[in-house]
Amino acid sequence: MSIPQTTVAESAAGARAFRLRRFDATLPVWMGAALFVVVLMLLPLGAIFTTSAFTEKGLTLGNYVEVFTDPAYLKAIWNSVITSFWVGVIAVAVGALLGWLVTRTDLPFPRAVRALVMASFVTPPFLGAFAWTLLAGPNAGLLNNWYRAASGSETALFNIFTIEGLIFVMALYSFPYVFSMIANVSELISSDLEDAANILGASRWKIALTITLPLTAPALIGGFIVAFLHSLSLFGAPAILGLPAGIHTITTQIWAFFQYPPRLDLAAAFSVPLLLATVGLIAVQKKLLGRRGYSTVGGKGGQKRLLKLGYLRWPAFLLVAAILSLSVFLPYGILLKAALSKAWAMPLTLDNFTLGNFTFTFFQYGDTQAAILNTFKLGIATATAGTLLATLLAYITNRQLLRGARYLSFFVLAPLVIPGIVLAVGLFIAYSKPPLMLYGTIWILFVAYLTKEMPIGFSQTESTFKTIHPELEDATRIIGANRLRALKDVTVPLARSGLIAAWSFIFIGVIRELSASILLFTPSSKVVSVVIFDLKEEGQIGAIAVLGILLLAVSFLIILAVQWLAGREFFASSRG
Repeated sequence: MSIPQTTVAESAAGARAFRLRRFDATLPVWMGAALFVVVLMLLPLGAIFTTSAFTEKGLTLGNYVEVFTDPAYLKAIWNSVITSFWVGVIAVAVGALLGWLVTRTDLPFPRAVRALVMASFVTPPFLGAFAWTLLAGPNAGLLNNWYRAASGSETALFNIFTIEGLIFVMALYSFPYVFSMIANVSELISSDLEDAANILGASRWKIALTITLPLTAPALIGGFIVAFLHSLSLFGAPAILGLPAGIHTITTQIWAFFQYPPRLDLAAAFSVPLLLATVGLIAVQKKLLGRRGYSTVGGKGGQKRLLKLGYLRWPAFLLVAAILSLSVFLPYGILLKAALSKAWAMPLTLDNFTLGNFTFTFFQYGDTQAAILNTFKLGIATATAGTLLATLLAYITNRQLLRGARYLSFFVLAPLVIPGIVLAVGLFIAYSKPPLMLYGTIWILFVAYLTKEMPIGFSQTESTFKTIHPELEDATRIIGANRLRALKDVTVPLARSGLIAAWSFIFIGVIRELSASILLFTPSSKVVSVVIFDLKEEGQIGAIAVLGILLLAVSFLIILAVQWLAGREFFASSRG
């Protein structure tokens, strides 16, 4: 009995395809990427726990005892908890209100509101804090000067150098996180339940409180936790607004431990509670969000209809504009005025107008040019390396290339639960002694930025890869391509918009980073955020404003470039 040649050929082709799927010569690439990210995370974390609990004499709890019995250290912890709590409350109130108004009502100009919230999001909190020292400083703050001129009073109306001022400023740059969560959830809720309540005679506000609010409750709780953690990990705003008033938080206290003489043991011990609190709250958030959903029973017929605000439409818009003026218009305006003025506290007249601040900042101040060069070199290098590494790691986890690949995402996303200044403590300890002597070079900043920004690139890339079917790569592999070639020639071109978004997010994150930079820089490796912090100590207001405008301009140019390169796909891929 003879076997048809076509059957033999098909069998051979099938066997070849099977072998190609089982063996891949690029396996060392995937294993190397996975091992690299595991080591990248374990080294700083191991260094923190080891330094906090071990001395030359062996295991000790002395550092923890000192941290948790010294009244000054306990006060710093309490300040962090109380400020973060109220920041979370205010951020939820403001972010939920704006998210609901933009997505569920006929609020005028919703796209403009979203754009301004994005402007709040990309504004570095330390830069916003500095702008508010010019606006609400008790001596020469612009708002206080207006108040004195209008009322004839000699006292100040506002004093931003208080714990209330610190809470106010941090909330301004934390509410965009809540807004994003509420807006995304609200857009998924159909209007069927709201329509039913309306038919039964419920008012629009009762509908919002009894229908919309419960459906968004998981996002509200998650938003509170995110805002709380964001506030808890900030260094710049507490340093600029709190330290002049003698108010320490956990992050500023950790920074103080690095001043002469440095106490690395106490810095590590002080970092552990912050790290454990962050991990615990993230776990709570995931448990809450995992147990409750956002969907309503409406099927395909469920539609979202905007609630008519009626006579409240324009008052609601004015309220939104007032909120956004506090985070965008007033800070940006005072920075621009300070950059163009000879005396920033005086009116911007022709006599007071100058471009000298730009000349001084870019050409005369000694640290600026090197810092700008370092910032952009690190931004480009970190964004490029981070996107490449995130691509490999997302491909491994998405295609399950290695045994235990699902656990790899834990290590990649671990920096999400590590505040920047805590990560810097671990990196300083791990890389300031042989054999990995990186401290004193720009490379330790590169490692810090790569570690800190990796979750952003990974999350963006993985969500993009989920939309690309593996069969497209299998077709390439059957004709002889290995997985790396299939990734390069098939998957990456299809994931173009997501990869561009990942690159831009990492780049913007790097150029605005201060928490890790402030502990890891040396005179030869300063970056723009550190120079701004130094200039604040020197009172160089005009130069700070110029550098702040530079950071903001670059951030917005990057966003515009990404929108142009990736088009609408950018927004679809980055909604989460």
